[in-house]
Amino acid sequence: MGLEIESRPSDSPYVERVWRSRSTGVDRMTSVATAHWDLVVWEQRGRMSVGVQGPEARANTAPVPEEAVFFGISFALGTSMPHLPAARLVGRGTDVPAALARSFWLHGSAWHLPDYDNAEAFVRRLADEGVLVRDPVVAAVLDGRTPGASERTVQRRFLATTGLTRGAVRQIDRARRAAVLVQEGVPTPEVVHRLGYFDHPHLARSLSRYVGRTAGQLRAGEPSEPLSLLYKT
Repeated sequence: MGLEIESRPSDSPYVERVWRSRSTGVDRMTSVATAHWDLVVWEQRGRMSVGVQGPEARANTAPVPEEAVFFGISFALGTSMPHLPAARLVGRGTDVPAALARSFWLHGSAWHLPDYDNAEAFVRRLADEGVLVRDPVVAAVLDGRTPGASERTVQRRFLATTGLTRGAVRQIDRARRAAVLVQEGVPTPEVVHRLGYFDHPHLARSLSRYVGRTAGQLRAGEPSEPLSLLYKT
């Protein structure tokens, strides 16, 4: 009973992570804040559906199709589909129309459904066709390189590409890392010190806002409502 999730990192510059899951006896989950957007494919009772899920600026409760199988590609920061501006996707998703049983329409073309094993090849084709792009300024900042642009330009490009400010991305990332450390049993004072929180209440507010759990709940294991994908970076 619950939400079984498996994921793997990717060597594609366009992809943060590839994941798959199965829902059994659950119809809702806590969707943890994330700076990344996803392409999601799911099958329920023999029917295939495709959607794009945008970044989440805070934790929310989200519906889960019951007895369904899911596959998703979580895209790297700085990667976007120009025809789907990031600002339109923050905190929401959009359905992608089906073409045939195993394909869907995206930016005026039919695409075969990708899967867990061929996700990178699918993403490479999207990039080759110009459906998917990566902002070089944002990529440079994230890689620790000099972006060759003013701070104002960097902030503007970052917001336009990700839908979030750099500060929001840092806070979301830190809260997610804190949640993983807490789940691993790292003492709260050490989590505060490692990740640069001001004090314990600061960490508690961050976990509540971005993860939807207290440190005690994370240590005790998930309550009846499961969490979305959390992983160690």
